Amino acid sequence: MPKIAITIGLLCLSNVFMTFAWYAHLKELSSKPWIVAALISWGVAFFEYLLQVPANRIGYQVLSLGQLKILQEVITLTLFVPFAVLYMKEPFKLDYLWAGLCILGAVFFIFRDKLMG
Repeated sequence: MPKIAITIGLLCLSNVFMTFAWYAHLKELSSKPWIVAALISWGVAFFEYLLQVPANRIGYQVLSLGQLKILQEVITLTLFVPFAVLYMKEPFKLDYLWAGLCILGAVFFIFRDKLMG
């Protein structure tokens, strides 16, 4: 399997854990003290790092640091929007689309050497 595919897969999985670690406590633990939410979030984030660190090590063999970061941002927004709408019950806003278009611009600029040949 190509290293870029492995990187994308691992980053997607790690991002699921990251999104839950960063935001699920707002819904699930809102009545608990912040320290409880922080400790539980750290526990969830541990699994994120078990996937994210190898993803970045593998990805850095074929991508630049900037490309890895922009790839992560694309994945973050791609997974965050369904999380916000379906799990957190936030209304879908066109601002997500506009943000996505801005990130596509970032993808173009950071990957243009590979895209343009």
